[in-house]
Amino acid sequence: MLGPTGHVDTFTRNELPPVDLWPEMPLGNNDYPDFLNAGVELTDAMVAKGFGDHVALIGNGRKRTYKELTDWTNRLARVLVEDLGVQPGNRVLIRSANNPAMVACWLAAMKAGAVVVNTMPMLRASELSAIVDKAEISHALCDSRLMEEMTNCAETSDYLRIVHAFDGTQNHDSELDRMALEKPVRFDAVQTGRDDVALLGFTSGTTGSPKATMHFHQDLMIIADGYAKEILGVTPEDVFVGSPPLAFTFGLGGLAIFPLRFGATATLLENASPTNMIDIIEKYKATICFTAPTAYRAMLLAMEEGADLSSLRVAVSAGETLPAPVYEEWKAKTGKPMLDGIGATEMLHIFISNRFDDSRPACTGRPVTGYEARIVDDNMKELPDGEVGRLAVRGPTGCRYLSDDRQKAYVREGWNLTGDSFWRDTEGYFHFTARNDDMIVSAGYNIAGPEVEAALLAHEAVAECAVIGAPDEARGHVVEAHIVLAEGFSGSDEMRKVLQDHVKSTIAPYKYPRSVKFCPSLPKTASGKIQRFQLREGA
Repeated sequence: MLGPTGHVDTFTRNELPPVDLWPEMPLGNNDYPDFLNAGVELTDAMVAKGFGDHVALIGNGRKRTYKELTDWTNRLARVLVEDLGVQPGNRVLIRSANNPAMVACWLAAMKAGAVVVNTMPMLRASELSAIVDKAEISHALCDSRLMEEMTNCAETSDYLRIVHAFDGTQNHDSELDRMALEKPVRFDAVQTGRDDVALLGFTSGTTGSPKATMHFHQDLMIIADGYAKEILGVTPEDVFVGSPPLAFTFGLGGLAIFPLRFGATATLLENASPTNMIDIIEKYKATICFTAPTAYRAMLLAMEEGADLSSLRVAVSAGETLPAPVYEEWKAKTGKPMLDGIGATEMLHIFISNRFDDSRPACTGRPVTGYEARIVDDNMKELPDGEVGRLAVRGPTGCRYLSDDRQKAYVREGWNLTGDSFWRDTEGYFHFTARNDDMIVSAGYNIAGPEVEAALLAHEAVAECAVIGAPDEARGHVVEAHIVLAEGFSGSDEMRKVLQDHVKSTIAPYKYPRSVKFCPSLPKTASGKIQRFQLREGA
């Protein structure tokens, strides 16, 4: 099943799940040559296609053309191979916020034939150690501003033997940068197999032992040549902006792979607050934005105060449920739809999405070409339209965990089970209900938290909210809403009743939140996902 390999260190290929536990991949992947290096495809190949003088990356006050990025990554790749001893198949960890230097290190490591593990900048030494041990990582490249935790991790590691700092600020004032500047700008990249592992994506929100998803060089091309081409229609004139970290596959696709695959421009922000994203959109006339619904709500408020977001032609929402009021307000103010979609680290990127000419509020859309989806029960039996069940999907990408028994739970009968509850309507559109663990059973009723959240967000007093099931002796659980009020509103018993009555008048009355808690903010991941498990632990 697997083709030829360019790896000398075959750890990742050896640790793939048994083939009979893989999801079915109906299309096959025969459009790519046996040997394929994604790092080359996104740099040298783009220069060869005539994009050398086109701006590839913008970040930390500097623009980089495709020719400059190609030369930079070739020099870094030489350092990795000639000075740091990286062998094809070795795992290389990268620790940084979103900036051009992180992208350059990622591309260089792939050119050297390494398997890259991108990590979040706020991880502590103990969390880094769990990743290093799981993937048996030998090399790490770290932004010089973040070295302390990386060094602490290396001091106690049985695997991590080489750690080098790079300068994420673009001043080239680090050892790795100085070494690279001495190297020629040409590099013969390792001829990796198309199904050699290129990337290990560690899932966010993992409890217990971390889960690492394994993605091949061809997979990185598949998501660009599929979702980005079909749904986004990316052109060389596009300018990307967004908030998801490059350490997450949603961010890596949206802010690196997609723009670089088509000769477009990526803007990278170390602090991607809504205000900073608005500044970038206005300054560089960004056309494609990737962020969460909470950030789009902030952008809508900024538009009322005069922010000019008219250059945006695509607003992609993922990572959190897109409430219908946010979709409708965005369309009313911009005249363009917000493209909701669902992806997963295990699937690499978005596999069900709305389209420009085919989008609806409170709807996730239809499968991206090449993917199939169905709604099943716990026994994998397909459910009729309109009935809520488990989302099962298969297509050209799929789940392959690194040495993990949880593969058997995620992949069943050739289908990926994403952990989401959905229903499909009679026209074939998929509608998100809740994460499987966000369904609330109260007095025998099944209540989807996101539906209650959407009702609350339709009220002008609610800026943000998260709904969970709180234990209750009489009902098993009750609906509990944690609410951040909009400016000008204050929490009180009267406000609590107003919001409860609003929900009762918007959706079935039994779904209203019996418990309402006002809070200054909600716990979130770096990618903007609300961490409801923290709220549940508090309850």
